[in-house]
Amino acid sequence: MQAHILDVLRKRVGKDVHSATPNDWFTATVLTLRDKVIDQWMESTHRTYEASGKRVYYLSLEFLIGRLLRDALSNMGLTREMEKALRSYGFDLSTIEDLEPDAALGNGGLGRLAACFMESLASLDIPAYGYGIRYVNGMFRQRLDDGWQVELPETWLSHGNPWEFDRRESAYRIGFGGEVVDKAGRVEWVPAEQVEASAVDTPVVGWRGKRVNTLRLWTASALDPIRLDAFNAGDYAGALAEEVRAETLVRVLYPADSSPAGQELRLRQEYFFTSASIQDIVRRHVQTHGDIASLPDKAAIQLNDTHPAVAVAEIMRLLVDVHGLDFNEAWDLTRRTVGYTNHTLLPEALESWPLPLFERLLPRHMQIIYAINSRVLREARKSGLNDRAIAAISLIDEGGERRVRMANLAFVGAHSVNGVAALHTDLMKSTVFSDLHSLYPTRINNKTNGVTPRRWLQQCNPGLTGVITDAIGPAFLDDAEKLASLNALAGDAALGERIAEVKRANKVALANYVRQTMGIRLDPDALFDVQIKRIHEYKRQLLNLIETVALYDQIRSHPERDWVPRVKIFGGKAASSYHNAKLIIKLASDIARRVNADPSVGGLLKVVFMPDYNVSKAERIIPAADLSEQISTAGMEASGTGNMKFALNGALTIGTLDGANVEIKDRVGDENIVIFGLTADEVAEKRAGGYNPRAVIEASRELQQAVSAIATGVFSPDDPTRYAGLMGGLYDHDWFMVAADFDAYHAAQRRVDRLWEDQAGWREKAIRNIANVGWFSSDRTIGEYARDIWGVSSTS
Repeated sequence: MQAHILDVLRKRVGKDVHSATPNDWFTATVLTLRDKVIDQWMESTHRTYEASGKRVYYLSLEFLIGRLLRDALSNMGLTREMEKALRSYGFDLSTIEDLEPDAALGNGGLGRLAACFMESLASLDIPAYGYGIRYVNGMFRQRLDDGWQVELPETWLSHGNPWEFDRRESAYRIGFGGEVVDKAGRVEWVPAEQVEASAVDTPVVGWRGKRVNTLRLWTASALDPIRLDAFNAGDYAGALAEEVRAETLVRVLYPADSSPAGQELRLRQEYFFTSASIQDIVRRHVQTHGDIASLPDKAAIQLNDTHPAVAVAEIMRLLVDVHGLDFNEAWDLTRRTVGYTNHTLLPEALESWPLPLFERLLPRHMQIIYAINSRVLREARKSGLNDRAIAAISLIDEGGERRVRMANLAFVGAHSVNGVAALHTDLMKSTVFSDLHSLYPTRINNKTNGVTPRRWLQQCNPGLTGVITDAIGPAFLDDAEKLASLNALAGDAALGERIAEVKRANKVALANYVRQTMGIRLDPDALFDVQIKRIHEYKRQLLNLIETVALYDQIRSHPERDWVPRVKIFGGKAASSYHNAKLIIKLASDIARRVNADPSVGGLLKVVFMPDYNVSKAERIIPAADLSEQISTAGMEASGTGNMKFALNGALTIGTLDGANVEIKDRVGDENIVIFGLTADEVAEKRAGGYNPRAVIEASRELQQAVSAIATGVFSPDDPTRYAGLMGGLYDHDWFMVAADFDAYHAAQRRVDRLWEDQAGWREKAIRNIANVGWFSSDRTIGEYARDIWGVSSTS
């Protein structure tokens, strides 16, 4: 390994040991490891072709893969060898790992789930491709200026990416606009504009190097990169306009769609990556198997949410227009090939597009969607559904502005539609898809999410992994459900103390990081209370902040009580156009400024909002957390995966009966989780029954005082009315039940205090959490997808 690194440094990086910078050593380290990965990658590909088996194709607009060096080293079993080799040159492996930028390919749980799934697909030896976009600048890099979120471009590719391989031979033309014409009895779409999608591949290494699969990301370019006639005429900007227009497709994840131009770019992005992926899948299938009719037997295409839902129409276009199948046969093949995963019950997240925009950009697809809709609605009428149900099922929303419903398209075009937690799946059947469920009663199924235990235990928390291995042996490294052996040792005081020592060391490391990067001192012996996730009103960071203010008031008013020292840690990004979410970030910063500078709390309470939350920061924070905040409004979180990661690392959950919290409670036991608040049914009843939040606020002394303090500018003296509207919204409508759940949440937090005071009992509960959440491994989830949806075999 030593010799290989030096050879790579000299011959591929072009430096010697005297002139090489730390980034040069990072590049040489990755390329050295990559050489070893390539052999397994090629062997995996050859095995797949020789077996002529079925492949899984996972289409996702996000892949939040994080740093890859540590992940690949661990899965290839080369960590110690690399540590030794780098040490011989005076470098620590962890220092080199920290130089790797987080790949800016995602935002939140949807993208991180896709990354976990890709790793588990390789670990279970299932041939698979992930398909997405190679975003040049990602969503955004978050900076806080005086507590306000500032969005900056993510520059993760500024020094290149040593992991990726250009596959310029895998390039496809993607059309937009134009018209549909009849040529000699055959329909042909003649686009007005075309761009070229070309592939960039990244290897995804499975556990123990069993298989290496491919993450294929698309980059865009104009067919002609420069118009020389315009350039020579002096119109330099115009000469490059087509290239700029193409590159815009792959610049930014989730461009703001509040404007018509933003909506058009978002739809263009989704069709661009979906069309390139489907063309690639069909090309590979025909090249390998010859007969397009066998597509469902050799390819399983999974749509990760509605973003790639246009795949249904694109497959139909290719089968009918290019391969000459009749519509009925094409429809049968499409539905047997496609599966659709739903990730949300929020109506605004179930994508729909203005019909004129969709038809202008994708005229042939609009024709196909109308044809599909005709079949579905006739089927619905024949089954006896009424006009209301038929209107809800239609792929075209006729209520007001006519819009194309992408979730309905994905539903009718798939043989399987799955939710991502048991509660979420039940709610799908009774709410957003109730009428489609009545038409296709066997189509919806549940696949509760999971996380890869390699990254979220072994790699991010090696100290805990070592303690567990000493206690129960290494079998859990290959099968996370074998963590259940810890149950027999949950009351073992010595084991509890060893796990507590690891936790404290992780807290010290995080406290040092916060001090170095933010200048805030944290007490590692305090309870670390963590809420890190996308900032959204339904996730209720606001509930946590209001309760923090109430706690702050109580500590100041009653200094004689034995308060449990707490560190409140927040992190997450708000969508660029989401005003209230950005205001919540500012509120967190304002509260932190006031509380952290107040000597009257005596270090009993600290508040930290960590900027630019990403996978690497999660890997620092989660192993140090004592309490995991999973407090979304019941019925609104599809699953969550942070809840699983925290529990796997020995944190207790405080949460509502929402998403996968329900199943985590069932697994770890009622006594090892802190549940509060309204259930999903109770939330629905309150909304339907004339809920009066003003009366609730006025009846709760602690809530009223905290809301009043925030609303009247106690935490924003520079702008006393800054939060008046945010707090006024609680009085006026409180859609997310912040006021309704406040007293229950406040009481639950005091229960947490009492649990924390019994440190032996807390350690036992932490061990119970670790022991019983192995079921939430993405290996288990992928095994269920493979068996129930894709019809592929795994080695799980």
